[in-house]
Amino acid sequence: MPRNDRNRTLEDITIAFRNFAGKEDVYNRAGDRNFAILLDEETARNMEQDGWNVKYLREREEGDGQQAYIQVAVSYKNRPPKVCMITSKGMTYLGEAEVELLDWADIETADVTLNPYEWAVNNKSGTKAYLHALYVKIEEDYLQQKWTSYVENNRNDVRELEGSEHVVVDGEYELQ
Repeated sequence: MPRNDRNRTLEDITIAFRNFAGKEDVYNRAGDRNFAILLDEETARNMEQDGWNVKYLREREEGDGQQAYIQVAVSYKNRPPKVCMITSKGMTYLGEAEVELLDWADIETADVTLNPYEWAVNNKSGTKAYLHALYVKIEEDYLQQKWTSYVENNRNDVRELEGSEHVVVDGEYELQ
């Protein structure tokens, strides 16, 4: 039996409004790490019925349907979430100091497990989504793959450069 059978897993999600760094802005207090997941109609309806705090974006143009989304909090206070970045080199787990890399990453696909937190304040209640686990496949460009492969296949050449009379300092060469 799962530890928390109320956890919700969503696959092949679209992440929006990323703030894994927790930067302060008009919509965010400093230190509050979060992101949003865009939801299809069926998932939004099911999550609303289960009490999750589903919201809707305003229509940008007349005739556009409402886009459902859920805000997800990323907290390291109690139990840190599992955040994994997947590239052609393998899987890399990101800790609190590295998770902000996802703010700028080109995400190909992502899967998430949400941990519900029941709240009640001033006769209002709901279920807030906290990140339990996130697996993100990064979209790599051609040059990144080319040069990663080159370095991996030519490690001896790189070592020879390190032993030469030239030392790289801030991208410039300095003779010794």
